[in-house]
Amino acid sequence: MGNSDSKLNFRKAVIQLTTKTQPVEATDDAFWDQFWADTTTSVQDVFALVPAAEIRAVREESPSNLATLCYKAVEKLVQATESGCPSQKEKQIVLNCTRLLTRILPYIFEDADWRGFFWSTVPGAGRAGADDGDDDCGRPLAESLLLAIADLLFCPEFTVQSHKKGSLDTAEDIHSIDSCEYIWEAGVGFAHSPPLNYIHDLNRTELLKLLLTCFSEAMYLAPSSESNVLNPWVQFFCSTDNRHALPLFTSLLNVVCAYDPVGYGIPYNHLLFSDYREQLVEHAGQVLIVMLEHEGSTAAGSPTLDGTTTNTAMDDQDDFQFILKGVARLLTNPLVQTYLPNSTKKIQFHQELLVLFWKLCDFNKKFLFFVLKSSDVLDILVPILFYLNDARADQSRVGLMHIGVFILLLLSGERNFGVRLNKPYSVRVPMDIPVFTGTHADLLIVIFHKIITSGHQRLQPLFDCLLTIVVNVSPYLKSLSMVAANKLLHLLEAFSTSWFLFSASQNHHLVFFLLEVFNNVIQYQFDGNSNLVYAIIRKRNVFHQLANLPTDPSSIQKALQRKKKSPEPISRTNSQEGVSMEGSRPAAPAEPGTLKISLIATPGIDKLTEKSQVSEDGTMISVQPTDSNQSPSDSSGAAGASDTESNAGAVDDEVFYVKPERRRLSSTSSVSQWTPTSDWVLSWKCKLPLQTIMRLLQVLVPQVEKICIDKGLTDESEILKFLQHGTLVGLLPVPHPILIRKYQANSGTAMWFRTYMWGVIYLR
Repeated sequence: MGNSDSKLNFRKAVIQLTTKTQPVEATDDAFWDQFWADTTTSVQDVFALVPAAEIRAVREESPSNLATLCYKAVEKLVQATESGCPSQKEKQIVLNCTRLLTRILPYIFEDADWRGFFWSTVPGAGRAGADDGDDDCGRPLAESLLLAIADLLFCPEFTVQSHKKGSLDTAEDIHSIDSCEYIWEAGVGFAHSPPLNYIHDLNRTELLKLLLTCFSEAMYLAPSSESNVLNPWVQFFCSTDNRHALPLFTSLLNVVCAYDPVGYGIPYNHLLFSDYREQLVEHAGQVLIVMLEHEGSTAAGSPTLDGTTTNTAMDDQDDFQFILKGVARLLTNPLVQTYLPNSTKKIQFHQELLVLFWKLCDFNKKFLFFVLKSSDVLDILVPILFYLNDARADQSRVGLMHIGVFILLLLSGERNFGVRLNKPYSVRVPMDIPVFTGTHADLLIVIFHKIITSGHQRLQPLFDCLLTIVVNVSPYLKSLSMVAANKLLHLLEAFSTSWFLFSASQNHHLVFFLLEVFNNVIQYQFDGNSNLVYAIIRKRNVFHQLANLPTDPSSIQKALQRKKKSPEPISRTNSQEGVSMEGSRPAAPAEPGTLKISLIATPGIDKLTEKSQVSEDGTMISVQPTDSNQSPSDSSGAAGASDTESNAGAVDDEVFYVKPERRRLSSTSSVSQWTPTSDWVLSWKCKLPLQTIMRLLQVLVPQVEKICIDKGLTDESEILKFLQHGTLVGLLPVPHPILIRKYQANSGTAMWFRTYMWGVIYLR
């Protein structure tokens, strides 16, 4: 039968289904077989031939027909696992049923009355072989479907290569094969790399799409901060009931981390043949991060990352190396500039990779320590900084900005990260940033400065996070470049203007963070940081103005009047960067074709992190907060919990969750008007940690001035040479203990990641 005929028959069957108001018997195989028996329809065909409006119409007007269609399609998949899918016809039936279910499931999930449908058993629906005492009779439809998908993902000659020698007429029994021997790709816990087979890749991709659709029920529920609300689909799929959970998890991880988009080393190779592996890798990455969503509350026996409940503990150095190298290679791919433009395939799934990397580090501390053990971590850092710089002015990529910053916050809680940043930065990634000679720390500071000064306004809630990262690494930075030193002072200059300090209840925290950075460098890395010391001396005025910040009501009012004339959140005249600094721009409109996806508000930095003090032997001791209202900088005295809700000068973030072809928006903008008072300013002004810097200025400024007069110096390099050989030993206050703010998991970030992850998957 021709393809157009089969499409016609399929379309006729769909129309019959919508027009039949009487329930069609489940035993009427002649009717139901029209949907999958003869058709060779592609996914695109199914989506075109089964319009949304018709699915909804069947759901409303003849619900029993929709129920029977779902039931019969699942039954066909279950039967295929029994037979092992030996014939081409059976393989085609599996693909047709897979595509049909992928199309229909979202419309079941979007209707609250239907959500329980797959979790109920279907009594007397004419189940084939129901009387043979099969214990599957009592299984909810969802479980039967998930187990069938898992079996079919390891079906010889359909999704994996058969190990059978000789005749292929009789299929292997899927239920008796050990799927650990059929893992899709070499890597973690598996040494053998099966030959590429694009038909297998296509079939795996179709089944993974259906699996992802099953898991996507989470998108149709209102976001919940309850971390114990588990996705029942994911929970069952990752449980011991599914004997393929671990081999599949390993297959997905290995397929992603082994993927080489360069075209296996031959330039332009991706233009010569269609890369079926890329689609598979994308969907594998998405299923992987959704399965790992379940990790937070792992059931015994599910595929875990720390190896506690599985026999393939993921703490083997070779496994870690394979994963880290794979993720770094893929994250770096879009940055690769070759002499031959377009010679390498540009991947599009870097956001999924960032979520995967985040989860691996967050769940498996051994992996995190491995990442930080060598300078390989910089192969992750550079692409993240590239994405942050690239996405800073595009509000449709605000989620990407958050995940990049969260990863760096997590890494910065470990001493080794700060130490690694001292490696010279020599790779020349194409970025629109000032040229500098220096280290990876300089690169990080230059890009953070760029995000803060020329990103869009919706990034303001991230400023605390960005500066916390700089504070965390600052005690270990051996020598900042002049460019980076000037950027840090420029931020202090911008954040310490009286109108900025008085315009929101949390803005002074940013000044506390920057002062802490300077104190850490001066106390712990004075030798080698003459550039920063020189920059502080040049900008000494800023510190004196801070120490003398007016606190009387009329000065506060005057400062706020100045703000009204100056609309840019960060704009500063007479700055070293010219008359008016590049202002923080309003958010650019989302790119055409992207859903204007926005995320739930991120928790404040005090909720995101917990303080640890570094003791003399290098170990960290957790510091208990003395006051629940304390700011991250111990600075807010009177700024109580209610202030945090106004969230700096943050632009309102809408919260919404996705429904197909619909969106729900609810704004969180009901922020009460806040006004600064003299008492409030005094409460934190007296805590500004200025002693160390004031002492440094008191000692060094007269010395520098004397040299300039005595030697008639006007040359920076001579002054820097003098500062390099200077010392402040015994002249500074006793060094304060190093405080690190380590990321701590909490329900707010868990919920943020869940909504971000599904937003990415939905948009892709």
